[in-house]
Amino acid sequence: MAPAVPTTMDRPHFIGIGGAGMSGIAKILAQRGAAVAGSDAKESATAGALRELGATVHIGHAAGHLAEDASCVVVSSAIRADNPELAAAAERGIPVVHRSDALARLMDGLRPIAVAGTHGKTTTTSMLAVSLGALGLDPSYAIGGDLDGPGSNARHGGGEIFVAEADESDRSFHKYAPEVAIILNVELDHHANYASMDEIYESFETFVGRIRQGGTLVVSADQAGARELTARVSGRHDIEIVTYGEAEDADVRVLKVTPRGLASEVTVLLNGKMLTFAVSVPGRHYALNAVAALAAGVALGIPAHNLASALGKYTGVKRRLQLKGEANGVQVIDSYAHHPTEMTADLEAIRGAAAGSRVLVVFQPHLFSRTQELGTEMGQSLALADGSVVLDIYPAREDPIPGITSALIIDAAGKAGADVRAEHDMAAVPDVIAGMARPGDLVLTMGAGDVTDLGPKILARLEN
Repeated sequence: MAPAVPTTMDRPHFIGIGGAGMSGIAKILAQRGAAVAGSDAKESATAGALRELGATVHIGHAAGHLAEDASCVVVSSAIRADNPELAAAAERGIPVVHRSDALARLMDGLRPIAVAGTHGKTTTTSMLAVSLGALGLDPSYAIGGDLDGPGSNARHGGGEIFVAEADESDRSFHKYAPEVAIILNVELDHHANYASMDEIYESFETFVGRIRQGGTLVVSADQAGARELTARVSGRHDIEIVTYGEAEDADVRVLKVTPRGLASEVTVLLNGKMLTFAVSVPGRHYALNAVAALAAGVALGIPAHNLASALGKYTGVKRRLQLKGEANGVQVIDSYAHHPTEMTADLEAIRGAAAGSRVLVVFQPHLFSRTQELGTEMGQSLALADGSVVLDIYPAREDPIPGITSALIIDAAGKAGADVRAEHDMAAVPDVIAGMARPGDLVLTMGAGDVTDLGPKILARLEN
């Protein structure tokens, strides 16, 4: 079993402790008994949840926040070199540990499942965490989103399985050595770090090369990039490769996905036997995520029928088609989708569940580099909605790129036949949606930035 706290990480300081990935590692270390401290740019419910575990959380970044006895400083790729706490660590000779290295150390001595892919990682990791917990296996997990409340993105469990989301964006998933790896899809994204699909394939090949001898790769048989990757790594004979999907040559073949309102039912052929189970979230893509989770669990020796039943316990993760509420007959749903493939999948899922109702979208583009490369495709995805409001680009860690604005998306959406308008003032959005929506409509707040904050405000405005 894993040690209580990895060496040098008994008094860690996290820069950006409130982030999805960072907060999960901090939570697990706190639960293992480490004296956790850190800082974040702003107050949040996640910061409060960490304090309840005994962590010290400072708001704002300052050299004085770094304790004299800090054993290491944990950073993500989003932390800039001029951060005052990072500079103080360098001056004092305190070891700096990347988030991925810290997570890798937490998996030592356990049986890791690492979930990778351009889309669907958080959902699939969450499905595994919930279903393994429902089976009494008490897994540890680290997820890029909250299951049911602030701080629920990670847990130190007493079992031997550790489920982790494996992030390809900065190649940090090369640090992990999983017993089972899932690759859901392989597409070009994170344009600041990858210049071509060849670089993407090389990165995923490196990840596959990290699978432990005798381990298993679970990979999509449907998605073109995943199939190409499978062909590239097929010469590795010290691991088992299990494909899943609707393709006729899939090892775990999906025979049918039946929509059930905001849920679905999936039938698979596994080891020559048919198995049908419920998935409590809408959309074919989520049903396929559940099948990937099923195949991974089976690779660890968990009986398929037990795991299939437990997967029905999963009811969603925050921001992944999460129902925020209903007011005056209008449902408001939150979607994390920010890549065209994700946007299309979520809009098709909602279309399937809408039963003829109108679908309205409030979309916030995420990153200037992604908009520059994929803005046209984002606009085309919005043509699946009955009406869209597009906000300014959420910059996250990036500086602006001259000439790249939301207008790129809006122009493409208009050419694709979408009913779309720009809105530069987020505070005006609830009034805009109240003027557009009518009873029976579904409203999606969509994007990876702070567009999620609009859901409750739209509901409050609709109430009035």
